[in-house]
Amino acid sequence: MRDYLLTLCVTAAVTYLLTGPVRKFAIATGAMPEIRARDVHREPTPRLGGIAMFFGLCAGLLVADHLQNLSSVFEQSNEPRALLSGAALIWLIGVLDDKFELDALIKLGAQMISAGVMVAQGLTILWLPIPGVGTVALTPWQGTLLTVALVVLTINAVNFVDGLDGLAAGMVCIAAAAFFLYAYRLWYGYTIEAAAPATLFAAILMGMCLGFLPHNMHPARIFMGDSGSMLIGLILAASAISITGQVDPDVLRLFEGSTREATHAALPVFIPLVLPLTIIAIPMADLVLAIVRRTWKGQSPFAADRGHLHHRLLEIGHSHSRAVLIMYFWSALIAFGTLAYSVHSTSMWIVLGVVALSAIGLVLLLLPRFTPRAPRWAQSVVPPRYRRRKPAAVTAESLDDAGSESAESAESAESVEEEREPVPAGVNGATAIGHRSRFTDRSKAGARG
Repeated sequence: MRDYLLTLCVTAAVTYLLTGPVRKFAIATGAMPEIRARDVHREPTPRLGGIAMFFGLCAGLLVADHLQNLSSVFEQSNEPRALLSGAALIWLIGVLDDKFELDALIKLGAQMISAGVMVAQGLTILWLPIPGVGTVALTPWQGTLLTVALVVLTINAVNFVDGLDGLAAGMVCIAAAAFFLYAYRLWYGYTIEAAAPATLFAAILMGMCLGFLPHNMHPARIFMGDSGSMLIGLILAASAISITGQVDPDVLRLFEGSTREATHAALPVFIPLVLPLTIIAIPMADLVLAIVRRTWKGQSPFAADRGHLHHRLLEIGHSHSRAVLIMYFWSALIAFGTLAYSVHSTSMWIVLGVVALSAIGLVLLLLPRFTPRAPRWAQSVVPPRYRRRKPAAVTAESLDDAGSESAESAESAESVEEEREPVPAGVNGATAIGHRSRFTDRSKAGARG
C-alpha cells in the first residue's frame, strides 16, 4: 500500500506543479477559445490542462517502475506499456483539438485507433465471467470489438460530463478511488497478481485528478480540455479492461457447487467487475440522453447543446459549486455503494444506508425550491442568505428619499446598459489573465474614465 500511495503522491505533485507553467503556455499560444453559447464561464479560460496530467501519468509510471514491490508489474505484464502508448496517442489528438478544434469524426477515429493500439499490445478483454455459467472465452475479434466499444464509451462519457469547473476531474477521482479499493482487495486479499496493473492504473489516475483539481475548482484558472478529459477516460477504461478481461474468476473459486449457489456466490464479485460502468453511470446516462435528445431534434449526435445534467442543475437554481457537489455526491453513492455490496452482500444495513443517502440526495436536488431561515439564536453564525430580514421603519421622508435614489440609480443603470456590450449567458467564471474586468470592452471602459 505504501508504494501505491507514494506513486499517487508523486503523480499528484508533478501534475500540480506543471499546471501553472502549462497555463502560461496555453495563454501564450492562444489556446483560449471564445465563449460559446453552451459554456457556463463568462471569460476565455486557457485549456491544455491535459499536458500537465499526461506528464503526471509518465512520472507515476516511472516511479512505479523503480519501486521494488511494483516493478514486477512491468516485468510480468505489458499492460503499462500498452496504456502509455494509447494514452500518448489520445493525448496528442486532444492537444491538437484544444488548439485547432478538430472535427468530431476525427476524434472518434483517434479514440478507436488508441484502443486498437492497446489491444495490439495485450490490453484486451479475453473472457467474461457470467454467474451461473462460468467463464466465457471470447474470440480475438469479439475481444477487440468489446474493448474498443468500452474505451470509446468511457472516453465520451467523461468528455460529456466535463462542463463545469472541477466536475470531470472530481467524478473520475471518486471513480478511481472506489476502483482502487476493489482492485487492491483482489490483489492483496486474494493474492491475484493479474489485478496489480489495474490497481496501479487507478492509483495514478487518482493522483492526476487530485493534482489538477486545485487549479480547476470554481472559478477555474485552467481547463483540462479534450487533452485531459479523453486521457483520464482512457485510463479509467484501461483499468476496467485489465481487471475484467484479465482476472480469471475461476481463481476465486466462485463457480463451484450448484448453479444457484454459484450464482449467489459470484454476484457480489461479478457486479464490481463492471464497476467502471457503474461509477460513471451518471455520465453514461447523460451521454445516452444527449444522443436521444439530439437525434430526436434532427441534429447530429455530436452537436453540442445546453441540455446536459449539470446544465439542468444550474437552470433549476443551483449555484455552480452546489451543482458540482451534488454530482460528486451521486457518483460517490453509486460507486462506494456498489463496492460495499461486493464486500458484504448479505448485510441489509448497506441497502438501507444507500436508500437513506438517496433520500438525502433528492432533498439536495430540491434545495432551490425553498430557502430555509435559521432561528434567531443562530443568526450570527449562518451565511447572510439564511438570516431573517429585519423590517425597516417606513416614513414619508424615507419614502421620498428612496424614490429619488431609485430614480437616480435607474437612470445610471440605463446609461451603463446602453454603453455596455452584451455578455454571453452563463454563471460567473474565472478570467484567464488576471482579475475579472467589469466591462467586456476595455477600450470603452477606459474612455468612460
